[in-house]
Amino acid sequence: MSNGLLAFLAFSPILLAAILLIGLRWPARRAMPLVYLLTAGIALFVWDMSLNRVLASTLQGLVITGGVLWIIFGAILLLNTLKHSGGITAIRAGFATISPDRRIQAIIIAWLFGCFIEGASGFGTPAAIAAPLLVALGFPALAAVILGMLVQSTPVSFGAVGTPILVGINTGLDTASIGAQLVAQGSSWEAFLHQITSQVAIIHATVGTVMPLIMVLMLTRFFGREKSWKAGIEVLPFALFAGLAFTLPYAATGVFLGPEFPSLLGGLVGLAIVTTAAHFGFLVPKRTWDFAPASEWPNEWLGSVEMKLDSLTVRPMSTLRAWLPYVLVGALLVVSRVFPEVGTALKSVVMVFPDILGEAGVKADFMPLYLPGGILVAVVAATFFLHGMKVRELASAVKESTSVLLGAGFVLLFTVPMVRILINSGVNTADLASMPITMARYVADSVGGVYPLLAPSVGALGAFIAGSNTVSNMMLSQFQFGVAQNLGISAALIVAVQAIGAAAGNMVAIHNVVAASATVGLLGREGTTLRKTVWPTLYYILFTGLIALLAIYTLGISDPLTGAN
Repeated sequence: MSNGLLAFLAFSPILLAAILLIGLRWPARRAMPLVYLLTAGIALFVWDMSLNRVLASTLQGLVITGGVLWIIFGAILLLNTLKHSGGITAIRAGFATISPDRRIQAIIIAWLFGCFIEGASGFGTPAAIAAPLLVALGFPALAAVILGMLVQSTPVSFGAVGTPILVGINTGLDTASIGAQLVAQGSSWEAFLHQITSQVAIIHATVGTVMPLIMVLMLTRFFGREKSWKAGIEVLPFALFAGLAFTLPYAATGVFLGPEFPSLLGGLVGLAIVTTAAHFGFLVPKRTWDFAPASEWPNEWLGSVEMKLDSLTVRPMSTLRAWLPYVLVGALLVVSRVFPEVGTALKSVVMVFPDILGEAGVKADFMPLYLPGGILVAVVAATFFLHGMKVRELASAVKESTSVLLGAGFVLLFTVPMVRILINSGVNTADLASMPITMARYVADSVGGVYPLLAPSVGALGAFIAGSNTVSNMMLSQFQFGVAQNLGISAALIVAVQAIGAAAGNMVAIHNVVAASATVGLLGREGTTLRKTVWPTLYYILFTGLIALLAIYTLGISDPLTGAN
């Protein structure tokens, strides 16, 4: 079978998902079971994977799904707890005092707060937290999900305290042999990784500074009364200011401190600067922008999670006390990720599934306390006392959150196992590389010297499949490194744009869209979200690719291994 046909067959599950979700507007609950079956069929009959390995990969995916659902449950439960405690009412009032302008609110919550949460926990948590919070503040559910997905870009490469770099690239590259090559050239693996980290930070900052503006433009164009770009352009100075307030400390931290803290510190510094500026009206447009009345919204915008606050008990609460649970979430996520002894203690409570069905390397685990879901549930317990709630109020929050979770579970039962089959397909009797590697290799062989332009797209494809920057880096970093060496160009730069493309790919990762949609009760309209988020994704990977081309062929960027084979 030709390489081209193999690449097409490897790509066909993704193509089918795109046709069904985006082209035919099928809900994911109908589309993803078919995509799973196609993936399993190709794995069995083309890649010659054993049935045992396909089943093991499916079970592995189900365990991972449990972790994703745990995070979704925690995010929804915290929101519903705050709804019943009166916290959401106070938060809404607090934003009205900072700025009643929905464009400013979107930038502060989706961009800056989302970037901070991404830096602390990663793995789709920002969308799961920001989307329901925006709905609670009066945003249409579809707009909230789209904004939550768009933040899955610039901060993602340094999400979860640097996991995509520290774990994804460190385990995705053959560090032993590369390290030996570097030592022979008078360098070291540490210096090489620092070069990759610096380039990721600088390029992300260059491309990502306009993301708040893109968010606002999409908000006003698709969800405004007048459906115009003009209302988005009005906030351009403030949006660029907010972009820089994050990306400048983010880039500096990446270059000088390493991969653990760029998104965390960038989000924290940006929040402090931008909320203060908004409070004093700095660069805020004179005309306040809002949505049309909710009664005029089309059904497509609406989710099943509604914030009906009027019928609830209203207890007086300061803005600080209302926000305290979200502050606790951020603080606990940071402490659990930064202090090894805390992380180790939380990880000690774990369900381990080693070598599932006897398949080497097909393993999974579930850490209920260490995952963001455990921290979110712990904060819910604290909120019960901090906000002086009644037991029946917390019981109502649990009941509402559980009902929302059931819809998300069905879709993810097929989506994540499909991903694991693709990733685990490298072990087969046909002696073929895994499906993602086969796709990427065919692209690289077909394009030659212009490959730097497409390298981010390869990373994005990996994230689209896996829903994870970290997993994309693990799957594809060594491949990207090899292509760079074959072409005699900077391997560090190509691996860096792999990481950046993989971050951008999170904006269109199907199970991230499903997870975010579930938190606001928008399941069934994933294709609508993807049709919107694909454009910012294309912008991100195209400009990253152009920067890579310019850096290599005009600026002559290199590394100690450039030209080595």
